[in-house]
Amino acid sequence: MNSLPENSVDLIFADPPYNLQLKGELHRPDNSRVDAVDDAWDQFASFQAYDRFTQEWLTAARRILKPNGAIWVIGSYHNIFRVGAALQNAGYWILNDVVWRKSNPMPNFRGKRLTNAHETMIWASKEEASKYTFNYEALKALNEGIQMRSDWVLPICTGHERLKDENGDKAHPTQKPESLLHRVMVASTNPGDVVLDPFFGTGTTGAVAKKLGREFIGIEREEAYREVAEKRIAKVRKFDRESLAVTTSKRAEPRVPFGQLVERGMLQPGEVLTSPRGKTAKVRADGTLVAQDVRGSIHQVGAALEGAPSCNGWTYWCFKRDGKAVPIDLLRQQIRAEMSERPN
Repeated sequence: MNSLPENSVDLIFADPPYNLQLKGELHRPDNSRVDAVDDAWDQFASFQAYDRFTQEWLTAARRILKPNGAIWVIGSYHNIFRVGAALQNAGYWILNDVVWRKSNPMPNFRGKRLTNAHETMIWASKEEASKYTFNYEALKALNEGIQMRSDWVLPICTGHERLKDENGDKAHPTQKPESLLHRVMVASTNPGDVVLDPFFGTGTTGAVAKKLGREFIGIEREEAYREVAEKRIAKVRKFDRESLAVTTSKRAEPRVPFGQLVERGMLQPGEVLTSPRGKTAKVRADGTLVAQDVRGSIHQVGAALEGAPSCNGWTYWCFKRDGKAVPIDLLRQQIRAEMSERPN
């Protein structure tokens, strides 16, 4: 990370070593051995050593984040609280903690503790004033129109998604499901953004980023993992441009003045607009309306006719075409579609 340019990355997704502190092998009730995380990369001499490691990589990560960039860090109860404190000490601003509740967790074979059925992700911006990306409407659409909560129920990586090595064993002991990364990237990036994963493993972040039209940088120390990641990502194909589009907030859409509809001849001066309750108003050449003794914008005239404090004129007024009432908002959406097709 220290070799990358300052302020060059839009988002970081980090799945650092958890420092599980295993004291011996784990066995199932039938005495078969559990393929747990006992690799050298997850072993630290002390909590102090782990804290130094965490501080170093978080400092390097913050330097390369753009001013409005953000970071996601995932962990278990073994490390996430220490990482959370280190994030705040390093100057990040915590936005949410998200509980990934596993729909199919591994059982607790010893029967001495609760089943570890979740992991925690911390979402933080580079600093408190950062204008980070959050595609609220897109997440709401993913959740059948309901506001997305901070507890996500998703399965762990199993079956066809689980990568295997040449011996048929797990290529990586903590491979994350693509569904988790999909939600993170849809939530907090846009097509073309640069996503960095400093603990790349077998490349889940890169595979999802490539599919979703994001650029990515992966850093991985272990050669065996890098080889698996390279082969995996080479097979991935980017979704087409139309498929990459997500639902956006109305406020994020480009502003279209009502007068532009008149200027472009989509509506003519003198044309009559109607409301759902039969109220009428005439269009004037300057993009205002006149109705009875009321003059003003589409919003002002609609509010006056209804005796209401406010009115969304775009959804209130309709024009007639071929004998049918058509919302004027349809014309606004037509202009917006044309604007989105223009090259940057």
